[in-house]
Amino acid sequence: MKKYLLGLVVWLLAMTLAWAGEVRESTLDNGLKVIVKEDHRAPVVVSQVWYKVGSSYEHRGITGISHVLEHMMFKGTHKHPGGEFAEIIAANGGDQNAFTGRDYTAYYETLAKDRLEVAFELEADRMRNLALPEDELHKEVEVVKEERRMRTDDKPESLTFEEFNAVAYRSSPYRNPVIGWMTDIDALTVADLRDWYRRWYAPNNATLVVVGDVDPDQVLALAKKYFGPLKAEPIEPLKPAVEGAQRGMVRAEVRVPAKQPYLVMGYKTPVLGHAPADWEPYALEMLTSILDGGSSARLSRDLVRGEEVAASVGAGYSAFSRLPGMLVLDGNPAQGRDLAQLEAALRKEVRHLRDDLVSEQELERVRTQVVASKVYERDSVFYQAMQIGLLETVGLDWRLLDEYVDRIGAVSAEQVREVARKYLVDTNLTVGVLEPLGEPTNVAVSDHARRGVTDVR
Repeated sequence: MKKYLLGLVVWLLAMTLAWAGEVRESTLDNGLKVIVKEDHRAPVVVSQVWYKVGSSYEHRGITGISHVLEHMMFKGTHKHPGGEFAEIIAANGGDQNAFTGRDYTAYYETLAKDRLEVAFELEADRMRNLALPEDELHKEVEVVKEERRMRTDDKPESLTFEEFNAVAYRSSPYRNPVIGWMTDIDALTVADLRDWYRRWYAPNNATLVVVGDVDPDQVLALAKKYFGPLKAEPIEPLKPAVEGAQRGMVRAEVRVPAKQPYLVMGYKTPVLGHAPADWEPYALEMLTSILDGGSSARLSRDLVRGEEVAASVGAGYSAFSRLPGMLVLDGNPAQGRDLAQLEAALRKEVRHLRDDLVSEQELERVRTQVVASKVYERDSVFYQAMQIGLLETVGLDWRLLDEYVDRIGAVSAEQVREVARKYLVDTNLTVGVLEPLGEPTNVAVSDHARRGVTDVR
């Protein structure tokens, strides 16, 4: 029955792909990469511009600058003063926004297919002609500072997660929050932003991704018309930021007013492009889904409903990032249980993965769920574009998307156990705990925070 379900899901994926055309990739003379994917199920188009710059490109003293610059990209150019961008998109029946992550800053518009040219004209204009008025920067800095207070400083779990990252990473720039440290945000100047903008916002440091009901030749012609005249910028390569080997368990404790305790555990893990063996990240993704792949997964089954040691618990890992990251486990102890008991229970689950082979039945269930999630993702033209843009921006090839299902399907129980034995060990572990002091609101860490993404609004 399980194999039948997997076959059905794979068939559904194939049918979904049949609606979409091939992906067309081109590079303009100025270095801008243009990737177009046809999807003719609805007369809409998503246009995204991805810049290879995010918080992992920053150094201490200017942390948060990528996110602040993202805000300033909506404050106008000499041709289109502040506010006009959003007004023009709205007048054409579309929507637009942006997001900043560790490895990227991206801007997008969703429009009717015959309005794509509007998005191209506006994005090309602000790629090189941003005004950066000083009075607007002062306003946006205050907006971002308040955003930081609301999303991090006043949320005990988010604050703990931030401290956990700062302790877990020694040299990796992933130790800095995407939104930046408050003192750095407060000290940013127009000169800082102008230098950052000039350095990174250039066609040869960007990828234009278009997915929807379009003709690739027409899209490329429009890209040449609007983006083609923009000048390239010399891009200096970043100095290596290699995270050294961890030589023992690291612990961090946060004591702030909160309603309930919180635990986060992170094991240093490789990602695609940085793994000793190319199958390891796929095995780690399968391992994570075994732990936290819905209500039937181990963490929910054993720790929430079984032992009742956790009120909530989860696991997260991504194979796609510019630098190696972590496989993270986190949760809140159930009423009457404490952090030590929850940590012991999570360690026991990890130990089972190191010691015992996952049954073929469980592995097949997880494969079916992972493949099914890819079917649902293909339903969204926005998410299709986002997957392509993310892979290209972190230095991977978008064609990995076509291989993903097959690579996941090829993961064996032995490989899951091997990566558990190799990476889920105490000498590779950082533990962060929140010990409550009082009674304020305590909000769970958002998925955006775990993935290192900050929205503009």
